[in-house]
Amino acid sequence: MDKTYSPDAIEQALYQKWEQAGYFKPSGQGSSYCIMIPPPNVTGSLHMGHAFQHTIMDTLTRYKRMDGFNTLWQVGSDHAGIATQMVVERQLAAQGTSRTELGREAFIDKIWEWKNQSGGTITQQMRRLGDSVDWDRERFTMDDGLSNAVKEVFVRLHKENLIYRGKRLVNWDPKLQTAISDLEVENKEQQGHIWHLRYPLADGAKTADGKDHLIVATTRPETMLGDVCVAVHPDDERYQALVGKFIELPLVNRRIPIIADSYVDQDFGTGCVKITPAHDFNDYEIGKRNKMTMIAVLDDHAHVRERAGLYTATGEAIDAIDGFDGTLPADYQGLERFAARKKIIADFDAAGLLDKVEQHTNKVPYGDRGGVPIEPHLTDQWYVRVAPLAEVATKAVEDGEIQFVPKQYENMYFSWMRDIQDWCISRQLWWGHRIPAWYDEQGNVYVGRDEDEVRQEYNLGADVALQQDEDVLDTWFSSALWTFSTLGWPENTDDLKTFHPTDVLVTGFDIIFFWVARMIMMTMHFLKDENGKPQVPFKTVYVTGLIRDEEGQKMSKSKGNVLDPLDMIDGIDLKPLIEKRTANMMQPQLEAKIKKRTEKQFPEGISAHGTDALRFTLAALASTGRDINWDMKRLEGYRNFCNKLWNASRYVLMNTEEHDCGTNIENSDSEMTLSLADQWIIECFNDTVKQFRNALDNYRFDQAAAIAYEFTWNQFCDWYLELTKPVLFNGDEAQLRGTRHTLVTVLEKLLRLLHPLLPFITEEIWQRVAPLAGVQGDTIMLQAYPQVQQERFATARDDMEWLKQVIVAIRNIRGEMNLSPNTPLPVLVSNADAQSRERLQQNASFLSALAKLESVEFLNATDDAPASATALVGRMELHIPMAGLIDTGAELARLDKAIEKAQKEVAMFSRKLSNDNFVSKAPAEVIAKEREKLQNAEETLVQLQQQREKIAAL
Repeated sequence: MDKTYSPDAIEQALYQKWEQAGYFKPSGQGSSYCIMIPPPNVTGSLHMGHAFQHTIMDTLTRYKRMDGFNTLWQVGSDHAGIATQMVVERQLAAQGTSRTELGREAFIDKIWEWKNQSGGTITQQMRRLGDSVDWDRERFTMDDGLSNAVKEVFVRLHKENLIYRGKRLVNWDPKLQTAISDLEVENKEQQGHIWHLRYPLADGAKTADGKDHLIVATTRPETMLGDVCVAVHPDDERYQALVGKFIELPLVNRRIPIIADSYVDQDFGTGCVKITPAHDFNDYEIGKRNKMTMIAVLDDHAHVRERAGLYTATGEAIDAIDGFDGTLPADYQGLERFAARKKIIADFDAAGLLDKVEQHTNKVPYGDRGGVPIEPHLTDQWYVRVAPLAEVATKAVEDGEIQFVPKQYENMYFSWMRDIQDWCISRQLWWGHRIPAWYDEQGNVYVGRDEDEVRQEYNLGADVALQQDEDVLDTWFSSALWTFSTLGWPENTDDLKTFHPTDVLVTGFDIIFFWVARMIMMTMHFLKDENGKPQVPFKTVYVTGLIRDEEGQKMSKSKGNVLDPLDMIDGIDLKPLIEKRTANMMQPQLEAKIKKRTEKQFPEGISAHGTDALRFTLAALASTGRDINWDMKRLEGYRNFCNKLWNASRYVLMNTEEHDCGTNIENSDSEMTLSLADQWIIECFNDTVKQFRNALDNYRFDQAAAIAYEFTWNQFCDWYLELTKPVLFNGDEAQLRGTRHTLVTVLEKLLRLLHPLLPFITEEIWQRVAPLAGVQGDTIMLQAYPQVQQERFATARDDMEWLKQVIVAIRNIRGEMNLSPNTPLPVLVSNADAQSRERLQQNASFLSALAKLESVEFLNATDDAPASATALVGRMELHIPMAGLIDTGAELARLDKAIEKAQKEVAMFSRKLSNDNFVSKAPAEVIAKEREKLQNAEETLVQLQQQREKIAAL
C-alpha cells in the first residue's frame, strides 16, 4: 500500500471496475430489497441535499446486498417540465428564435437533443458519489415504457370518473403562461400597502352607526372589478341588519349583495371583506359555499380584459349576471394588473372613496421559474378527483403498512390527506406527457391511449376532425407512478413481481404531499396483491432534513452559500469557487457580497477530502429528520479518520504480510495463542457489529457512524494496535500467530462493516488484506456482511477494560504532573484485591509498553506511600512517587504563570459579555462564540488550580 492515502488515485478507477463487472445488478438470490431513487431533474446537477440522500440510499443498498438480499437500487431522472422547457427556450432566445417560430414538433426535438447532450451530468456525479445503482435499468420519465404507463393511468382514471375537466382556480404564471403547482410557488416577504376603500350602500341603507358605506381593506384593489359580494361574519352585530342588502360597487356601477360567512374575522380591520372568487383562493371557497357567480377580469397575461369571463359557482360559462354582460370600464381595458391597480386607487381617491392607506408587510406568491407574482386564475384544467384515493392511502399509514421515520411526519401526512383538494394535473407547456384527450369541432372531448383508439371506441369516422389537447401533464403525475412504471407496469413483469412493493423511500419532508402521498394513492389504486388487496409502493418512508450552511441558513445561489459535493471531494481554489458562485448573477452588488462571503469562508479555497470522507460526514450528521448545519471541521475530521484507517491497515500489513497468520488452519491452543488484547478486540468487534447493525436497521445513520468511528479510531487503532506491539516484538511463535491472525481477521471484518459507508477505501484495503485473512472473492461488496457471533471471551473483555482504566489513570498523572511520556515510572499499588494483583502481574508486558512503567510494587496494608501523585481504579490505589521526577518549586511557578494567564482571559471575556453595547449589536453567532471562549477559559482555570493544589500537597 502507498504510504499516503490519496482518494483521487483510487476512487474513479474502482468505480469503473465495479460498474464494468456488473456488481450493482440484482443477484437473483435471496429476499428482494429495492429502493427507488427520487428522480433528480434532468436539467440540473446534484447538490448537497442529493449527496446526503444518495449516501443514505447507497449505504442501505450496500448493506443489504452484502447481507444476502437480492438488491435493486433503481436509478432514473425526471423530465422536469417547466424547468427543462425554460432552459431550451433561453437557448433559442440567445439564437434569435423561439419555440413558437419552431413549432411544437421541432421544439420537442430540440429538447431531446439538449437532454441527450447534457443529461449525463447527474449520472457522472452519481458515479463520483459511489452510487451502486443498476445503470442498465436507468429510466427517464419520458421513456416509451413510462409514457405508456402514464397514458394507461390517465385513461383508466377517466373511465372511473376520477379524472375530469373543469374550470377552477389555479396558480397561474403570467410569464410562463401555465398553471403551476403549490410546490413551484415561493412566498416572498415584501413591503406593500393595505388600501381601505369605501363601498357605498345601496337603496339608502345605513350602518349601525349611521354611515352610508362600508369600508373594505384589500392588498389587491385591481381585483375589485370582479367583486361579487361583500362578506361579514354572521355574529357581527354591527352588520347583521345589512346582510341581504346591497352595495353599489364603485367604478363599475354594479350592485353586489352583502352576505354572511363565518370565514370572516370580525376582529380584523373593519370586519368587512370584498369577495372576488375568480381571483383569490379563499374567496373562491367562500363563493362556492354561497353559490356566488364568478367574474374573471384578468386575462392569461394578467391584463384587464375588455369583457370579463362570467361563470356560475361550479364553473359553467354564462352570458350575463343580473344584466351585466361582462363589459369592463374602457379606462381599465388592456391595463397590466399593477398599472390597473395604480389607476383604480387614483380613481377611488378622486371620487372621495379612498379612506386610508397603510404600510403593510405581506407575503407575495411568486412562480419559482418565471420569477413574477403568480395570479390565482380561472381556467379550464384537468383534475384528479383524489378524495377516494386519499382515503385508502391514509388508511395504509394508519394501519402501519407504511411507516414514517421519524414517526412525527405521519401527522404532516394525515393533515394534508384529510383536507385534500382535487389535483390540477394539466400544464400549458409543450414539454411533457401530452394529455391523451382529443376534441372535435364542437368541443366534445374523447379520451384514449391514441387517436386510433379514440376513433374506434367512440365510433368516429374518418370525416370527423380531431385535435389533441395542447396541454401536458404535471410532472408529479408521471413521478407518482415511479415505483411501478419503472418496473414494467402495466405488464405484470418479473421485476414487478420481484421488487414491488419496494422497501424504503428516502426523501425530504417538503415533498411528502406532492410526491410521497401521490405515489401511495396511485400505487394502491392500480396495484393489487394476489388476494386483490391494494399494494403499497414502499414499506418505509425515511424523511431527511435539509442541508443548511454552517450558520443554519438555507443554501441558495442568491446567498452565495451553496456547496457543490464534488468540490468537497476534489477540492477547488478560491478564484474558481467565486466564479462558480457568482456565475450568471444579474446584480453587481449581490455578486460583491457573495465574493466577500466566500473569501471569508474559504480564504484558501476548499481542499480535497475524497468521497468517503464526504459520505461519512453526511451519515454522521444525519440525526433523524432534523436539518443539518454543514460543518467543514467535521469533514476534515472524517478525512483524518480515513487516514487513520489507511495507516492502521499499513501497520497490519507490515506485520502480517509474508508471515503465518493462522488463517488456513483450525485454531488450537498448541498452534495459536490469543493474548488478552486479541480476545478483547474480538469481543469489542462483536459488540460493534451488533450495535452497528441495530443502528442501520433503525435508520440511525448518525449512531452507526459514531459506533464505527469509536471502534475504529479508539479501540482498534489507539488501543489494540498498541497492545499488539509487546507480542510482535517479544512473543513466541504461538503468540505471534495468534496476534497476526487477530490483526488480519478483525481488520478484514471491520472493512466489511465499514464498506456501506466508506466504499472506496475499504475496497482498496480489502484487496490486500482479504488473502491474508483467508477470504476469497473479487470484491468486498459481494462478501457477507459481518454477523453477530456467540460471545467467546467475556472475561477477557472485562479484564482488558479494567487494564485500560489503569493505563489511562497513569497517563492522566503524567499529564497533570507534566511528566514526559517517555520517562519510565515506578508504581506503588495499595488496596489491591487478589483479582487486581493477578491482572497486574499477568499483563505486565502491556503495562510496561503502554504506560511506560519502570516497576510495579504492591504495598502492604501497614505501609505508608511516599509523597506521590495518586489515582483510583475502583478501590485500588495507584501511587507514583514524585521524588526525583519533578522540581516542585519550578512546577508550581509554571502553574502560577498559567493560572495568571487564564485569570486574565476569564476577566477579558467576562468584560466583553457584560458590555451591553456589544451584546445588543453583535450577531448571535459572535456572542455564542464569546460565551464558549469564556466557558473554556473558566474550565482551564479550574483545572490548573486543581493541579496546583495536588503538587503543593506533595
